Amino acid sequence: VQLVESGGGLVQAGGSLRLSCAASGRTLFSNYAMGWFRQAPGKEREFVAAVSWGLSTTDYADSVKGRFTISRDNAKNTVYLQMNSLKPEDTAIYYCAARSSTYVRSWSGAYDYWGQGTLVTVSS
Repeated sequence: VQLVESGGGLVQAGGSLRLSCAASGRTLFSNYAMGWFRQAPGKEREFVAAVSWGLSTTDYADSVKGRFTISRDNAKNTVYLQMNSLKPEDTAIYYCAARSSTYVRSWSGAYDYWGQGTLVTVSS
């Protein structure tokens, strides 16, 4: 599975961005749970959000609950992260990840495939 993120950029605090992650490869996208993680400079990679293959389950980090929404379109092999009310502390490289399971998990070791990341910068 290959994952390619897009949609990052520079935005002012309070603004919004929508990240996309396109999956490709010789596999059925809908068989994978998908997650978003982020890594800020000098910090460890942290969980942001995850969605099960059938959209029946989502999970969010406390820091983004109510502001971020994860979704997926299995017909387009794409997962999205809608980010609203952005804060400077949301500045990080955002990574998409795929897990060979229907169940969501919030730890990075549970994911099998990773994208290259897209940079989100939120100015104050």
